[in-house]
Amino acid sequence: QVQLVESGGGLVQAGGSLRLSCAASGRTGSTYVVGWFRQAPGKEREFVGAITWGGSRTYNRDVVKGRFTISRDNAKRTVFLQMSSLKPEDTAVYYCAADETLVYPSSRAGDYNYWGQGTQVTVSS
Repeated sequence: QVQLVESGGGLVQAGGSLRLSCAASGRTGSTYVVGWFRQAPGKEREFVGAITWGGSRTYNRDVVKGRFTISRDNAKRTVFLQMSSLKPEDTAVYYCAADETLVYPSSRAGDYNYWGQGTQVTVSS
């Protein structure tokens, strides 16, 4: 069982930056992959990126490549999403998700068993 809590969201002007955190608790030692997703009202949930615990392997969505960076601090049991050059279209609720069985990052939401409650990111023009 893994519990995930996102934080760091808020209101920012276009071109600004935010860093989201995903803090994990419970039996996280066996969690191999943590992913970030986002969903805006009336839109489908979108994959942002993912990272593995052991191999530090990352997989990022093309649309955010060069602007968003995923990293982790295993000692603090936390995964980060550093967001820069934010655009209004980045406005969404951002979720982190985890799965114990995945070895490689996955862009499929259905591959992740554990989800956080989400944190709102609003980018104004």
